[in-house]
Amino acid sequence: MNKKYTVTQAVSEKMTAKAVKSGSLRVLATPVLTALLEEAACGCLEGLLEEGMTSVGTEISVKHLAATPVGMTVTATAELLSLEGRKAEFALRAEDEQGLIGEGTHTRVAVAAERFQQKADAKGRAV
Repeated sequence: MNKKYTVTQAVSEKMTAKAVKSGSLRVLATPVLTALLEEAACGCLEGLLEEGMTSVGTEISVKHLAATPVGMTVTATAELLSLEGRKAEFALRAEDEQGLIGEGTHTRVAVAAERFQQKADAKGRAV
């Protein structure tokens, strides 16, 4: 497959570990890094899914290797390794201006968007 998609974002105060309560420092939070990588994976699937379909993340493994301060730019890239049936597998990589800051793998599964949302909404009403 060899399709790639990249998301670029300058780190703001709202993206820090302190702001999202995943730590006390003013550096890019791991949950935010993970979200940027997942956004890149979603972008990788654009145009590959049938009408009415979307994808949901089912597994993600991310190593956050280096801190990125507010103001630096993060580039998150997902590479589609395979798309077999409904299952998509990705290699993930994130960098800032100084080099590699994160890497990992991700799995997404294609689902019927409307049906999936209806089932989730029904689950919420059952509580």
